[in-house]
Amino acid sequence: MINSKNDVQLSRRGLIKTLGLGISLSALPSFMYAAMTDVPQAALDHGERIIPVKEKELNDMQKFIEDCVAANKESDPQEAVKAVLARGVYEHKAMLKAIGEPREAGLKVFLRSRELTIFAATWTPQMNLMPHNHRMWANIGIYTGREDNILWQRKTDGLEAHDVRCLFAGDVATLNTNAIHSVTNPLQRFTGGLHIYGGDFFATERSQWDPETLEEEPSNGDVIRDIFNKANDQMRRIKGE
Repeated sequence: MINSKNDVQLSRRGLIKTLGLGISLSALPSFMYAAMTDVPQAALDHGERIIPVKEKELNDMQKFIEDCVAANKESDPQEAVKAVLARGVYEHKAMLKAIGEPREAGLKVFLRSRELTIFAATWTPQMNLMPHNHRMWANIGIYTGREDNILWQRKTDGLEAHDVRCLFAGDVATLNTNAIHSVTNPLQRFTGGLHIYGGDFFATERSQWDPETLEEEPSNGDVIRDIFNKANDQMRRIKGE
């Protein structure tokens, strides 16, 4: 919890470092640093590729994130935040313009606190992510492209697929605290989705499952980072860059 002016300043510096923003402190909307807590910077070592957020993108997303922060204080925070997200991605072309056209696989982090994490996740064409969990509720809203989710359930001998959700631009899905899912972008173009979590996504120990053997293991930053890097390298090769 932020208890002093010094705490706020520390959080603001941590936010700029986390997001990779090349802007002055005064340019940050007040809700961004007021909502932040002193979460460990080392928690970002889970391996996700962080894409720097531009000042314009931050400003364009300000009202949306303020509404999510307020909704998260309701008696049913996941459902209240889902309603905000549904309104946001309903106008998915406007949301795409606010966040920016995807150009690489990675995450644009708009808010990170102990209570709420909001980021835009972008998948390169036909990118896949192995089964994994979050250990907190999650809402996912697609603003461009398509994201196919396989939902898995635990069995005594491992995992078993039990449901599929295909999300198109404008669609929203909810995942409960115990959900396990894998993700595929089946398209020949980028997919972008807003992912909202009921806690600090980056500071939570999670699990991932080998996509072939379905053996559970701790979430491995090197493995996840390699998936993002290979997806971006493959995209650049296809484009001849």
